[in-house]
Amino acid sequence: MNDFLNVTDKIYAGCAQYVPDMRSDVRAMFASKDSSGQVPTESQPFVAYRGQEVVGRVVGVVNHKANNTWKTRHVRFSMIEFIDDLEVSKALLAAVAEWGKTRGMERLQGPMGVTDFDKEGMLIEDFDLRGSMTAYYNPDYYPRHMEQLGFEKEADWLQVRINIPKEIPARYQRVAQYAREQFGLKVKKANRQEVLKGDYGQKIFMLLNEAYAPLFGFSAFSPKQAQTFLNKYVPLFNMDMIPLIENEQDELVGIAVTMPSLTEALQKSRGRLWPTGWYHLLKALKWKHKDNTEMLVVAVRPDYQGLGVNALFFDDLIPIYNKNGIKWAETGPQLEDNVRELTQWKPLHPQIVKRRRCWGKSIEY
Repeated sequence: MNDFLNVTDKIYAGCAQYVPDMRSDVRAMFASKDSSGQVPTESQPFVAYRGQEVVGRVVGVVNHKANNTWKTRHVRFSMIEFIDDLEVSKALLAAVAEWGKTRGMERLQGPMGVTDFDKEGMLIEDFDLRGSMTAYYNPDYYPRHMEQLGFEKEADWLQVRINIPKEIPARYQRVAQYAREQFGLKVKKANRQEVLKGDYGQKIFMLLNEAYAPLFGFSAFSPKQAQTFLNKYVPLFNMDMIPLIENEQDELVGIAVTMPSLTEALQKSRGRLWPTGWYHLLKALKWKHKDNTEMLVVAVRPDYQGLGVNALFFDDLIPIYNKNGIKWAETGPQLEDNVRELTQWKPLHPQIVKRRRCWGKSIEY
C-alpha cells in the first residue's frame, strides 16, 4: 500500500496542477469492510513494478449494484497512474481485465469509482489548469495510451467555471420570485445536527438517488453509504453555503452543496495530515478562505426540474459568495449530454473547461 500511495510522488514531481488525495482516506478505503454480509462492490488494488521500481498502479472495481441496474457486466478501473511507458499501462489494464474475467465481467470501463461521489473520467483537455479535490488530474500522455490500447469513448464530462457577479442577475431574481409565488418553494438552511442526527441527511440522499438515477453508470446510494458520507463531510461544510429547497409540504426537492476550495491546501499538505497538513486544511476551512468555491453537488427532484429551483440556488448563494470574498466558482464534472444541467449556467457567462472521458473496451475471452 505504501508503494500504491507513493507512485504519485514520482509521476507528479514538480507538477503545479496536480492535487493529491489524502493518503489516510485512500488507506481507509481499502481497510474498510462491509459488515452487512452483502457485497455490493468488490475492489482490488494493483501495483506495477519494473524490477524494484514502482511504475504504476490501478484499482479494479466490480459494482454489482450498477451492473444490475444497467444490465451490464462491467469491471471498472479506478485511480490509475502510470509512467509514460505503454508496457506499463497495458499491464495494469490487463491485470484488471483478468481480475474481472474471474468474476464473469465482459467489458472494462473507466476511470470510474465505486459511487458517483468518487472521482470519474480521465482528463483529455486543459492540462494547464489546476485540478480540484473532486476530479482527477492526469498527465497529457494518459489519453494517448488509452487510444493506442484500443479503448473507445463511453462518456465525457465537462466542468463549468463562472465569475461570481456583484449582483444577482435579473433573470434569476425573476424566476426565483416566480418559483416562490407560484410553486410555494422556499430555501431552507439545515444545521449539522439536523443533517447528521435528524432526518435531513437521509432525505438528501433519497433526493440524490432520484435525481441522478438516469445518469451514466449511476447506482443508488444505500442508507449505510449515505451515513458514511454524511459523517465524513458534513463537519467540514459551511452549512450557510448549502441551500436546500423545499415545497409547501416541506418535501426536499433540491440541494446545492458548495464549499470554499481546498485545492491549494491539499497541494500544500501533499496528501498527508502530518506533520503540517492538518494546519493547511484547517486554515482553508476555518480561517482564511480562498477566493474560489467548488460546487460539489447540484440536484433537483425530477418533477421539479425546470420550475425555478436552480434560480433559487443562485438567488441565495450569490450574496453569500460576495460576503465571503468568493470571486469565482467551478462545478464538478457534468455529463456533456446533460443539457438541462449545463444550460442553467448561461446567465453567468460560463467557461467550459476540463473535458474528461470514461473509456471502454471489451474483454477478450
